[in-house]
Amino acid sequence: MTSAEVRDDWVPKQDYISETFAELEGKRLWPRVWQMACREEEIPSVGDFVVYEIVEDSIVIVRSSGREIRAFFNVCQHRGRQLVEGCGHIAQFVCRYHGWKYTLDGRCSFIADADDWGGQLSCNDMGLKPVRVSTWGGFVFINMDENAEPLENFLSPVIKRCEKFEFEKMRFFWYRTFRYPCNWKVAIEGFDESYHVQQSHPQLLEHIKDNTQSRTFGLHGNQYWNFPAISRFGPADRLNKAADPDHRTHALAYHKEIHDQLGAMTTPRTYRAIQRIVDEVPANASPAEVVGKMREYQREAAEADGAGFPDITPEYMAASGFNWHVFPNLVFQHLAIDGLLFYRTRPDGKNVDSCLFDVWSLVRYAPGKEPPLKREFYEDWHECAEMGRILTQDFVNLDAVQRGMKSRGFHGARTNPVQERSVSNLHRSLRVFLDDA
Repeated sequence: MTSAEVRDDWVPKQDYISETFAELEGKRLWPRVWQMACREEEIPSVGDFVVYEIVEDSIVIVRSSGREIRAFFNVCQHRGRQLVEGCGHIAQFVCRYHGWKYTLDGRCSFIADADDWGGQLSCNDMGLKPVRVSTWGGFVFINMDENAEPLENFLSPVIKRCEKFEFEKMRFFWYRTFRYPCNWKVAIEGFDESYHVQQSHPQLLEHIKDNTQSRTFGLHGNQYWNFPAISRFGPADRLNKAADPDHRTHALAYHKEIHDQLGAMTTPRTYRAIQRIVDEVPANASPAEVVGKMREYQREAAEADGAGFPDITPEYMAASGFNWHVFPNLVFQHLAIDGLLFYRTRPDGKNVDSCLFDVWSLVRYAPGKEPPLKREFYEDWHECAEMGRILTQDFVNLDAVQRGMKSRGFHGARTNPVQERSVSNLHRSLRVFLDDA
């Protein structure tokens, strides 16, 4: 198995359905790669913690002091019991099996009946095993490999093209996790390209161009328009329809669909603000004028709300694109600037046909105005009453892909070499990790 087996237009099906391939991921990928474990706002106070599960490893991320976040393998050094579950707040780690205790910085502070070891066991030798931790953009990343490159190097192209969006100033609008019956790669790839829009989201074609392209930056992938983003509104070229000369109608219709049927990216504040174009922008305004005014109204609303607004030039926006795949398992869409849609997938233990699928909506709020964090978990995505049309259209595909790939009549994915390059790049990059043992 080598990276050469993957082409821009070909991914072998074993990458998605092979238990042997998944086992190699568990041994060679997840213990050696930077992974986003949580957001900083999930652990705002000293003693707050979040547990991150990946395959058979459990890692606890804890705010150990006002300025420091630490991560440890979530396991007592006595008999291996996991110390904490989920998320919460603690003053110290206490094993509920035999009562061993650990400080927030990982030091062992108490061993019950320590004298029984006859001086052969010391708290100094029994601290929790640390995991590397680093942050960017309000995201907390962990890496189990003490020799891994710094996070800043790993994320270099993403940081360069996204840091001005100030993700660290965003907070959760909603947070949903699904146990979904497909491989983690099938799930993340469903949001890694726009090639599917023409079939899966036909309602969007009436109001926005879908002829996007995909490019790669080392391990990471990116989607972008190969024309100025100000021209993105209007019927897709594939419809062969004349555009309404009133450019406002397409811009508003697109944002209404995103606001009403996705509940992310186009924030309620932004949607209210951009409706000003109906009364304040002439019907014959150019695409550039319509988009410019929408951004102006969006900024004014955010600043009036106390949330502030980043300085993003059209040139910087073009360089950033509108969708990033951060290797291996993150995708985010940030075109809306003050609203971020974020996807993270992980293996569901060692089950090659199941994953844990996080979908987050992040919004730029004024300090103190963010809603309380509410984590929702669904064993069956159909039980989520607020899925909306767009995510429903996406989710119905994924388990059907997982089942279909097992057919004797399917040998591999014929990825689009222009629009789906991020997908094939994921697999080429993944095999570099798996081959480099």
